[in-house]
Amino acid sequence: MNLAELNEEDIRETAMVDIAYHILREKGEPMLYREIMGEVAGLKGFSEEETRSLIAQLYTEINIDGRFICVGKSLWGLKRWYPTEQATDAAVAQNVKEDDSDELEEDPFDEEDPDLEEADTDGDEDFGGDFDDREFDDATLDKEEEGS
Repeated sequence: MNLAELNEEDIRETAMVDIAYHILREKGEPMLYREIMGEVAGLKGFSEEETRSLIAQLYTEINIDGRFICVGKSLWGLKRWYPTEQATDAAVAQNVKEDDSDELEEDPFDEEDPDLEEADTDGDEDFGGDFDDREFDDATLDKEEEGS
């Protein structure tokens, strides 16, 4: 389907997310979300008020539709344009500065903490308080509350 081939009725009946997909496909490069929304609104003939009220809906639809991928801050493209590895980490890769060192950072949780006690292996939970093993029913609890 080509957007130029659609008449007004077809455009009205086509979901905004599908129009956004075709806009990106025809453009062939990522676009800012507001530009995508502007083009969708223009094709559908939305007023400014309608555009403002539908902007979150289209964003949600693009966000959950598997055909789209966010490739930068508010920059959206089509997932099929990117290799699998790049598609899963595209947004992260753009924000990561290159690091020339081959050393890995030390894992702060790697070493044992001498202040921690041995694991509780007797099966009961230890909350560190002075609790006894008595079982309480509602009547016992009510009596203890009255006494305190």
